[in-house]
Amino acid sequence: MIKNNWRIKINVLPSIITRKNGVTIAYDYISGKSPGVIFLPGLKSNMLGIKAEAVRSFCEKRGQAFLRFDYTGHGQSSGSFEDGSIGAWLTDTIFVLEELAIGPQLLVGSSMGGWIMLLVALQKPERIAAMIGLAAAPDFTENLIWRKFDNNQKARIKKDGYIDLPNCYDIADPYRITYKLIKDGRRHLILKNQIPINIPIRLIHGICDNDVPYTLSQKLLEKMQSNDIEIILTKQGDHRLSSKTDLKRLSVVLKELLNQVEKSL
Repeated sequence: MIKNNWRIKINVLPSIITRKNGVTIAYDYISGKSPGVIFLPGLKSNMLGIKAEAVRSFCEKRGQAFLRFDYTGHGQSSGSFEDGSIGAWLTDTIFVLEELAIGPQLLVGSSMGGWIMLLVALQKPERIAAMIGLAAAPDFTENLIWRKFDNNQKARIKKDGYIDLPNCYDIADPYRITYKLIKDGRRHLILKNQIPINIPIRLIHGICDNDVPYTLSQKLLEKMQSNDIEIILTKQGDHRLSSKTDLKRLSVVLKELLNQVEKSL
C-alpha cells in the first residue's frame, strides 16, 4: 500500500455517551449549521483516522455541524471487536444519529462505513439528506471474504468460530473474522435487489484499490434508485484514499454536495 507522510493532526478528547445496556460510545461533536455531517469509519478503523480528521477540519472551518464516533469494539468505545457485527455497528450508528445529531445529515462512509451508511439511509430516510462513499464496501463479508475462502478456511471458521486474516496496514494486528460476522452480514446484504434510496450520492473510489474493487461502486450505482448519483474514479487512488490529493478531492465533493443540499432545505 502507498504510505503518505502528510497528516492532519487535531487533538481531541472524545466525549462518552452510555447506552441503557452499559455500552459506552466514544464520539466527537461540533455544533454548527445544517445539514450536519457524520463520518462512519471502516472495519477496525476509528474516528481518529486521517479522513475523519480531514472532514472534521473542513466542517469546523465552514461552521458545519459534525459528528464522528467509534463503533463498539473499535477505538475508545467499549466492547470487543470479536463480539461485533454489521447489525451491532448499524445499531451504534442509529443510536448516535438519534441521540447526538440534530436535523438532516450528510453521511460520509469509508469502506465498511459505506455499507452501514446505506443501511442507515434505508432505516432512517427522513434523517439522511445525502451521502458520500469512500471506497464503499456493501456486502463485503459475503462477496469479498466468504466467497474467497477455500474449503479449508470455511471449515476452520465454522469449527473455531473465527479465522485470522493478514492486515496489510498493521502486521501485528490481523483481522479476526468471526463466523458471527459472516452470518450476521447475510442478514444485511443489499446488492441483490434495487436499493430504494433517492437522495444525492457521490461515490469516490481508487482504481488501485486492492481491498475493495472499484467495480463495486459501479454495481452500487446500478442498484440505486437515485438518479442523482455519481462515481469519481481516481487513477492512482488506493483503498485508504488518504493522500493529500485524495483529501482535497473529498473536500471539493463535500463542499459541492453541502451547497446542493443546503439549497433544498
